[in-house]
Amino acid sequence: MDYRKLAASSNTETRDVMKISEPVGNVYEMVRVISKRANQISIDMKQDLDSKLQEFASYSDNLEEVFENHEQIEISRFYEKLPKPSLIAVEEWKEGEVYYRNPAKEKDLF
Repeated sequence: MDYRKLAASSNTETRDVMKISEPVGNVYEMVRVISKRANQISIDMKQDLDSKLQEFASYSDNLEEVFENHEQIEISRFYEKLPKPSLIAVEEWKEGEVYYRNPAKEKDLF
Protein backbone atom coordinates (compact mmCIF):
# COMPACT_ATOMS: atom_id res chain seq x y z
CA MET A 1 0.00 0.00 0.00
CA ASP A 2 1.33 3.40 -0.92
CA TYR A 3 0.87 5.52 2.18
CA ARG A 4 1.84 8.75 0.39
CA LYS A 5 -1.31 8.72 -1.75
CA LEU A 6 -3.78 8.35 1.11
CA ALA A 7 -6.77 10.67 1.02
CA ALA A 8 -7.71 10.05 4.65
CA SER A 9 -7.46 13.00 6.98
CA SER A 10 -5.22 12.75 9.99
CA ASN A 11 -7.87 14.33 12.23
CA THR A 12 -10.98 12.71 13.61
CA GLU A 13 -14.22 13.98 12.08
CA THR A 14 -17.84 13.60 13.03
CA ARG A 15 -19.67 11.43 10.49
CA ASP A 16 -23.27 10.42 9.96
CA VAL A 17 -23.04 6.68 10.65
CA MET A 18 -26.54 6.01 9.38
CA LYS A 19 -25.59 7.47 6.00
CA ILE A 20 -22.29 5.60 5.61
CA SER A 21 -23.80 2.30 6.83
CA GLU A 22 -26.31 2.18 3.94
CA PRO A 23 -24.40 -0.43 1.88
CA VAL A 24 -24.76 -2.94 4.73
CA GLY A 25 -27.94 -1.67 6.33
CA ASN A 26 -26.64 -2.33 9.83
CA VAL A 27 -24.43 0.05 11.81
CA TYR A 28 -22.89 -2.72 13.92
CA GLU A 29 -21.96 -4.80 10.90
CA MET A 30 -20.37 -1.72 9.30
CA VAL A 31 -18.32 -1.10 12.45
CA ARG A 32 -17.23 -4.75 12.46
CA VAL A 33 -16.10 -4.61 8.82
CA ILE A 34 -14.27 -1.30 9.31
CA SER A 35 -12.55 -2.54 12.47
CA LYS A 36 -11.32 -5.69 10.75
CA ARG A 37 -10.03 -3.64 7.82
CA ALA A 38 -8.30 -1.23 10.23
CA ASN A 39 -6.62 -4.21 11.90
CA GLN A 40 -5.38 -5.44 8.50
CA ILE A 41 -4.01 -1.99 7.66
CA SER A 42 -2.33 -1.75 11.07
CA ILE A 43 -0.61 -5.10 10.64
CA ASP A 44 0.51 -4.14 7.13
CA MET A 45 1.92 -0.80 8.32
CA LYS A 46 3.72 -2.48 11.24
CA GLN A 47 5.34 -5.07 8.97
CA ASP A 48 6.35 -2.38 6.49
CA LEU A 49 7.90 -0.23 9.21
CA ASP A 50 9.71 -3.20 10.75
CA SER A 51 11.18 -4.22 7.40
CA LYS A 52 12.45 -0.68 6.76
CA LEU A 53 13.93 -0.35 10.25
CA GLN A 54 15.53 -3.81 10.03
CA GLU A 55 18.09 -2.33 7.64
CA PHE A 56 19.40 -0.15 10.46
CA ALA A 57 19.46 -2.81 13.17
CA SER A 58 22.66 -3.14 15.15
CA TYR A 59 23.53 -6.56 16.50
CA SER A 60 26.46 -5.53 18.69
CA ASP A 61 26.47 -6.44 22.37
CA ASN A 62 27.90 -3.12 23.48
CA LEU A 63 25.07 -1.10 25.03
CA GLU A 64 27.23 1.97 25.60
CA GLU A 65 27.30 2.79 21.90
CA VAL A 66 24.51 5.09 20.89
CA PHE A 67 24.35 5.51 17.15
CA GLU A 68 21.91 8.08 15.88
CA ASN A 69 20.86 7.39 12.32
CA HIS A 70 19.04 10.28 10.68
CA GLU A 71 17.47 8.08 7.99
CA GLN A 72 15.94 5.88 10.66
CA ILE A 73 14.57 8.95 12.44
CA GLU A 74 13.02 10.25 9.20
CA ILE A 75 11.35 6.91 8.52
CA SER A 76 9.92 6.85 12.04
CA ARG A 77 8.64 10.42 11.72
CA PHE A 78 6.98 9.58 8.40
CA TYR A 79 5.04 6.71 9.98
CA GLU A 80 4.10 8.84 13.00
CA LYS A 81 2.54 11.48 10.74
CA LEU A 82 0.40 8.99 8.82
CA PRO A 83 -3.34 8.84 9.53
CA LYS A 84 -4.45 6.17 11.95
CA PRO A 85 -5.49 2.83 10.43
CA SER A 86 -9.08 3.35 11.59
CA LEU A 87 -9.31 6.62 9.66
CA ILE A 88 -7.86 4.97 6.56
CA ALA A 89 -10.38 2.13 6.86
CA VAL A 90 -13.30 4.56 7.19
CA GLU A 91 -12.14 6.43 4.10
CA GLU A 92 -11.83 3.17 2.14
CA TRP A 93 -15.34 2.22 3.30
CA LYS A 94 -16.79 5.53 2.15
CA GLU A 95 -15.15 5.15 -1.27
CA GLY A 96 -16.44 1.58 -1.63
CA GLU A 97 -12.99 -0.02 -1.75
CA VAL A 98 -13.64 -2.58 1.01
CA TYR A 99 -14.76 -6.06 0.00
CA TYR A 100 -16.77 -7.83 2.65
CA ARG A 101 -19.14 -10.75 2.94
CA ASN A 102 -21.25 -12.28 5.66
CA PRO A 103 -21.24 -16.11 5.52
CA ALA A 104 -24.33 -16.30 7.76
CA LYS A 105 -26.38 -14.30 5.25
CA GLU A 106 -24.98 -16.29 2.32
CA LYS A 107 -26.00 -19.55 4.02
CA ASP A 108 -29.63 -18.41 4.07
CA LEU A 109 -29.57 -17.91 0.29
CA PHE A 110 -28.74 -21.56 -0.42
